Amino acid sequence: MVVKTFRGLLADGGQDRIRLSTIKGKVGYKIVKFQTMAAAPGTTNAEDVTKIYKTEQTTPVATVDFTDSDLLACALTTASTDMEDFGIAEQIIFDNEIFNQDIYVSHVDAKTGESVNYYIELEVIPLDDAGAEYTTLKDMRQT
Repeated sequence: MVVKTFRGLLADGGQDRIRLSTIKGKVGYKIVKFQTMAAAPGTTNAEDVTKIYKTEQTTPVATVDFTDSDLLACALTTASTDMEDFGIAEQIIFDNEIFNQDIYVSHVDAKTGESVNYYIELEVIPLDDAGAEYTTLKDMRQT
């Protein structure tokens, strides 16, 4: 299994574009790992909601809607200044989704406006002509 990795730091209300699209679209991707961690653990209180979408988000929000067909993954991470309270780290990945276009990572801290780190692993899936056409059309219809 070939894996591509991406990592970054997002400010509250921030969004990163992960460039994946190719000219022929013969490479598909599937999320196999998605992790987040507060930028300043132990020094701030935070409720980070970090999501991966198939399309760019106009304004990132903390609300999570699993019926949104553009949503590929979501992570909730909490941090506390009280080191005895280790917080929550929960990730949900819709792992049956294969895509071949750019994806977008958004973040909102619902509590104090802090930044969050993210780490993503994508499985690289070779696509034949029919698979590439189907995946590209499916992704383009989402927008």
